[in-house]
Amino acid sequence: MNRYGLILLVWLFSYGAMAADETQRFHLVVVSGDYDSPQGTSMRLWAKLVDERSQGRLSINVFYQNELGGQQEIFDQLLKGNLHMVLAWPQTAYDQRMGVSFLPYLTIGWDDALAAYARDGWLTQVVAGVYAENGLKYFGPYPEGFGGIATKGRYTTSIDNTAGIKLRSQTIFPLPQTISAMGFDAVPIDWSEVYTSLQTGVVDGDSSNVIYWDYEYFGDLLDYFVHTKHNFSAAALVMNNEVWLNLSDADKQIFEDTADIVIRKQFADAKTEDDKWIATAQANGMAYFVPNTAEMQSWVRTVRDKVWPQAETFLGPAIMQTVRDNASVPE
Repeated sequence: MNRYGLILLVWLFSYGAMAADETQRFHLVVVSGDYDSPQGTSMRLWAKLVDERSQGRLSINVFYQNELGGQQEIFDQLLKGNLHMVLAWPQTAYDQRMGVSFLPYLTIGWDDALAAYARDGWLTQVVAGVYAENGLKYFGPYPEGFGGIATKGRYTTSIDNTAGIKLRSQTIFPLPQTISAMGFDAVPIDWSEVYTSLQTGVVDGDSSNVIYWDYEYFGDLLDYFVHTKHNFSAAALVMNNEVWLNLSDADKQIFEDTADIVIRKQFADAKTEDDKWIATAQANGMAYFVPNTAEMQSWVRTVRDKVWPQAETFLGPAIMQTVRDNASVPE
């Protein structure tokens, strides 16, 4: 953690303790979005709703990417209870099963994805159970859209032409394994280091993000976006479970109801937002490609065949059977 982040954390803990008699103050970190990002905007909406419903008695301080450290540092602090809530992709260092929602080609198409991630969806039920076993209260997913491959210099829509392309991958299982199965050279790198890695040639591109992140944050470095749709990008909105259990029933209801409003809004807005950024990126010079049906079928078949058997070792046969019973059928 950088010095600024450490100072902030010390301030957070002492401030929370001093204010405990007057109000309950919570600290929420948006791990991968800045103030103006859709994630940042959504989390400020959540804070506003909680404040209004509690008549100012419950307040949320929102912090943004890199202000308090990297992805793994933030997740560590969440599990320890030093941070109360996080909107982030899960980290699998403690439990590989947290990566279940990142299995490649788990869902194919928006209708299937949104049904799987709905409040009573099959994938939400699996994820919520895993999080609970790891001391986290899962409010739900924050869907963004289908991820792809963003590169500079060269691109490919075919799994047969991926050799030699170095791609940044999130450090979360099974995303590096997925990028390798796609034929690329996977280089796991934390979000905070991606720009420099692209600048210096450590990698030739980024992977598994919706186009918003690659255009908005690295658009001056990246030329192409291929919508391989190998993962459905959905951050997780979670709270430390001890913090959750210490809330009164009435306050739990406030957090549940307001989180549900924010999540439902994102479900309604996600595809429109993704389409907007696809158009914006193209209008500003980033070339956008979608593999044809034959190319997509090859991606799905090859990547599932390579990664899903690996995943069963970590996820266990019960979860993998649920996946096989419910995963989308390729067209």
